[in-house]
Amino acid sequence: MNKGELIQAVQKALGEETTKKAAEDAVKSVLESIAKGVKKDKSVQLIGFGTFEVRKRSARMGRNPKTGEAIKIKASKTVGFKPSSALKGSL
Repeated sequence: MNKGELIQAVQKALGEETTKKAAEDAVKSVLESIAKGVKKDKSVQLIGFGTFEVRKRSARMGRNPKTGEAIKIKASKTVGFKPSSALKGSL
């Protein structure tokens, strides 16, 4: 499912009186709120769905795929997702 399909699913779930624009605004607001929450609090927990959290990646050695030369990869931060047991169980 991509973002467009998610917007259509939200529109359908909200009913026929909901416009595509309103569904798009709802999806956009939720995604922006999750991003702001992760940035501010380092974690966003949605009970029954899962947790988005900041994860640290340590510096490491890698290889340039073109030349095979060893390169140093800097430490970085990324966002990880841990699904809830309810979501895992529904798969």
